[in-house]
Amino acid sequence: SNKFILIPGEEVTDRYLQRPVHINGLNLKELVSPQGGNSVAETIQRNVDAIRSKRGIPHINHPNFHWAISAEDLLQAHRYKLFEIYNGHPTVNNLGGGGMPSLEEMWDEILSGGKEVYGIAVDDAHHFKRPWDPNASRPGRGWVMVRAAHLDADSILDAMENGDFYASTGVELEDYLVNSQQMEIKIRERQSVRYRTQFIGRGGTLLAESFENPAVYKFKGDELYVRARVLESNGAVAWCQPFFPGSR
Repeated sequence: SNKFILIPGEEVTDRYLQRPVHINGLNLKELVSPQGGNSVAETIQRNVDAIRSKRGIPHINHPNFHWAISAEDLLQAHRYKLFEIYNGHPTVNNLGGGGMPSLEEMWDEILSGGKEVYGIAVDDAHHFKRPWDPNASRPGRGWVMVRAAHLDADSILDAMENGDFYASTGVELEDYLVNSQQMEIKIRERQSVRYRTQFIGRGGTLLAESFENPAVYKFKGDELYVRARVLESNGAVAWCQPFFPGSR
């Protein structure tokens, strides 16, 4: 009981016209039915509000699934802090394409619009007995690492809504430290693996890149926000949450 916890949740599965609008409700106390709406943004908002009304924590699922949800839709919505920047399902278009933005590009557009939201990575696991199948939606592809004082749902979800976590597809961090002067990323290195840390700001601009561990970015004072992405040489990634230097 002191090592493992299950937190209940529901994927509220809605749509506007032919666009799927899926929003998770974490730690819900009651079932939430799809609320509908007269636009994608209104459908998002009505479901977010319904999840909040049942004391759940909303997070926006796979925006590029069927190219359903745009950054503009997410800029219009409020009362949510979490959305997926990586989803392990094989058909959700994480990287964008054909003129459509990736989920990271969408994140930077939302952050550049002044909305502080946090990026999560998830499995979206549906298939647990097909480990050989690359087209299966399998577990173990994306997760979050949360800094929480206690192993209970409220502590974990409070930390997530405060951005005290990072998202990963395999990179593990020792620590993530931010103060008014700098951001520092300490990587838990694996043998024979190499890392680079990118610090990203307004509009997705690459502010700096480091091959050191820890990787450090010193704030210049004119950044709207700074976030960090750690890439390892076998393709895994970790994403740290944005920090808005001027707002602290």
